[in-house]
Amino acid sequence: MQKKVLKVNPKDNVIVALMDLPAGESVHLDGTDYTILKDIKAKHKFAAVDFEDGDHILMYGVIVGKANQSISQGEVITTENVKHQSAKVVGKTDTLGWTPPNVDKWKDRTFMGYHREDGQVGTENVWLFFPLVFCENKNIETLKDIFEKELLHDKASKHQLLLRSLLNGGATADVAVEEEEPDTRVFKNIDVRFITHQGGCGGIRQDAEALGRLFAGYVNNPNVAGATVLSLGCQNLQVQIFMDSLHALAPNNKKPIVVYEQQKSGTIDEMLTGVIKDSYEGIKKANEIERKPASITKLNIGLECGGSDGFSGISANPVLGEVSDIMAAVGGTTMLAEFPELCGVEQELVNRCINDEDGVKFLKLMKDFEASVVAAGSGFDMNPSPGNIKDGLITDAMKSAGASKKGGAAPIVEVLDFTEYATKPGLNLLCTPGNDAECTTALVGSGATVVLFTTGLGTPMGNPISPVVKISSNTVLAEKMSDIIDFNTGTVISGEKTIPEAADELLELIINVASGEVKTKADVLNQNDFIPWRRGVSL
Repeated sequence: MQKKVLKVNPKDNVIVALMDLPAGESVHLDGTDYTILKDIKAKHKFAAVDFEDGDHILMYGVIVGKANQSISQGEVITTENVKHQSAKVVGKTDTLGWTPPNVDKWKDRTFMGYHREDGQVGTENVWLFFPLVFCENKNIETLKDIFEKELLHDKASKHQLLLRSLLNGGATADVAVEEEEPDTRVFKNIDVRFITHQGGCGGIRQDAEALGRLFAGYVNNPNVAGATVLSLGCQNLQVQIFMDSLHALAPNNKKPIVVYEQQKSGTIDEMLTGVIKDSYEGIKKANEIERKPASITKLNIGLECGGSDGFSGISANPVLGEVSDIMAAVGGTTMLAEFPELCGVEQELVNRCINDEDGVKFLKLMKDFEASVVAAGSGFDMNPSPGNIKDGLITDAMKSAGASKKGGAAPIVEVLDFTEYATKPGLNLLCTPGNDAECTTALVGSGATVVLFTTGLGTPMGNPISPVVKISSNTVLAEKMSDIIDFNTGTVISGEKTIPEAADELLELIINVASGEVKTKADVLNQNDFIPWRRGVSL
């Protein structure tokens, strides 16, 4: 039988409602009876004790808020009676011990991946087209239309077929579905993906340079076999800046890169003719690369959440934390990002850093990030979205304490700034905003070959080169938005599965996705989002 309530940590002075609780109901937990004073929706919290104005609110064993008025035991915690508050950080105070999970069943596991000359192994085989500046977006879109029509021969979508049916006098989607066309792609071992963006010029030079490093990370990512790069010629992000960034990251790069600059090429027709011919030769050769067995230690897994709810921090995120710990124990790589959503748990993360220098770097990145947000007239306390708050995440520290659970308990091997590439096995911290698309974009640019994305409300997005696995925190979402959810951890809330059991199932799915045996829902829906972070203006 499903429990009605949960105290996440013994130190907590708030309790989570696992189901709707009407006013007047009495619930029993850890030897104490609590009377619910007002209706409480599932995912929200109520006071386990009487609070006075100024008292700290504790959840996950850390400070997540401060009462701004008296709150009675059994009363729901809201944005009206609690405001954001987090613990002060004093630098590294301790070295946290860690007992790795038993990984006997995982240490010899393999996946079928694409081996690159530098020793990295990809989960995808992608030829990537991208512009160095937004002025070339139209040419990229033209190439996308040409290549997808002639090379990929993608099947018409259900909704395209519906419109076709209506134009021909039909009336129902059923007619359209019956007319679906077979897969007749010319090359079946290579995906051709296209990126457009709004950067590369017009902003500050630092953003252009960061974009160059980000693209270097995408080309260096083992999911990419080669790339076609378009430049206008006069933009801030010069070809040489991109090439220098790539050389700094991969001095022995052997991947084919086709570069065309419009202001040197003459007419658009002349440039596109050359681009198509040269790219086709590269794509044809990349199609010859085949999947081969590789240890799961070659996986680089990005950890992210978006559209979070009050269950995210007690089901989906801890399951990712267990997967992250397993990967750290076998010698794989994971990355925890979203720095605004680590506010309030800095002390624990600093203490988990293997090297003191990384603890100092983490705190500086956090302080600089928050300072830039404050200078813009906002703050980390503004991070929870209306949807987060509606579903029980009422302060940034509360949201952060649950979000950090994606990183498990393993030691932190390195702290990375935005566009720095992960090279050390184990858990890495990567400085990104919490914005879903910007975070995913950054994780992949730092080497993530698979991204695990937890959500409690539902978020329809993916990435051009790395599969994004969507994990729901609750069963209602998994059933309501089944077209975007790959894995359901609502079974943890219902008591059907433990966190380790769900993590084992999720890791099996990850291996299947990495091997190309299972397509993520984001891939099926062609959700290929790419939004670079313009530093200091995003949470």
